Amino acid sequence: MTAPRLLITASPHLSEPDSTPKIMWHVVLSLLPVVGASIYFFGPSAVLVITAATAGALVTEWIFGTRGSLLDGSAMITGILLGLVLPAGIPLWMAFVGGVFGIGFGKLIFGGLGQNIFNPALLGRAFLQAAFPVAMTTWPVIRENWWQLRGDNLALPLMSPKEVDVLTEATPLGLMKFEQTGTDLWRLTLGATGGSLGETAGVLILLCGGYLAIRNYLNWRIPASIFLTVAVFSVLLHLIDAARYPDALFMLFSGGLMLGAVYMATDMVTSPVTNLGCWVFGFGIGFLVVVIRLWGGLAEGVMYAILLMNALVPFINRATQPRAFGAEQPKAKQTT
Repeated sequence: MTAPRLLITASPHLSEPDSTPKIMWHVVLSLLPVVGASIYFFGPSAVLVITAATAGALVTEWIFGTRGSLLDGSAMITGILLGLVLPAGIPLWMAFVGGVFGIGFGKLIFGGLGQNIFNPALLGRAFLQAAFPVAMTTWPVIRENWWQLRGDNLALPLMSPKEVDVLTEATPLGLMKFEQTGTDLWRLTLGATGGSLGETAGVLILLCGGYLAIRNYLNWRIPASIFLTVAVFSVLLHLIDAARYPDALFMLFSGGLMLGAVYMATDMVTSPVTNLGCWVFGFGIGFLVVVIRLWGGLAEGVMYAILLMNALVPFINRATQPRAFGAEQPKAKQTT
């Protein structure tokens, strides 16, 4: 049977070769070098934590998601990103619960992929931060023995380990905020510091994000505006009081800013759809990060900055929607 010479179908008549599963699995592949760096620095604990968080996300998607939704890769991304923003020594059951909460309350409760308001991975982390603050702020040191677990990974649910044998250290942001002590730039860029699993190899994260930007799988304006805002405010404050306020490079490469700006703020569902909106969105995140880090009660502010700006995305989209050529703005109805 030959194909018809004229085929009439409903619009749209143009389609892109990229599909949602294809984009999602490309993001997963781009995260593999970041996961590899975390494993290099934190050993088996990184493997266990990321696996537990991902398992929680996948199991929840499989049980409560729609048919075939497990194959689109979105739950896999949520689990990996959640694992990367957790400490290496967190108990595995907590990481699993975080994955369950991230998918259940961060995605499925809103109607599934494309309907959620907040980034699911960050919502899962916010839940863990509120429920288990001690475990979420215990940062194991990078040990010479690669095979040794970094903390209480194997602790039973709702139980404390019988013996505590964990060496901890403050994060670079904590040292700067509470002790006014800096960290070598090379350690920040390579990731050889205490902190979450994803606070590793900022340069590597930029390279992976560059790959996604080249393939047009993320809007480069969002991370660019975040980095620009953080850098500008940091430079101005550092010029005012260099002893109190860190320089721009420290602010850019410390904490989870690189991972958050490249992989979480650029989430297509929870970020603006207009280019101007992306600039506004990124400016808001960068500004909030600087404010929380320098004057807030927490040393890090990337998670809350992104979640707060996620809530403003509908308003940003409405305010930055381009005007159709030749159209007039609707006039407000007059009441008598």
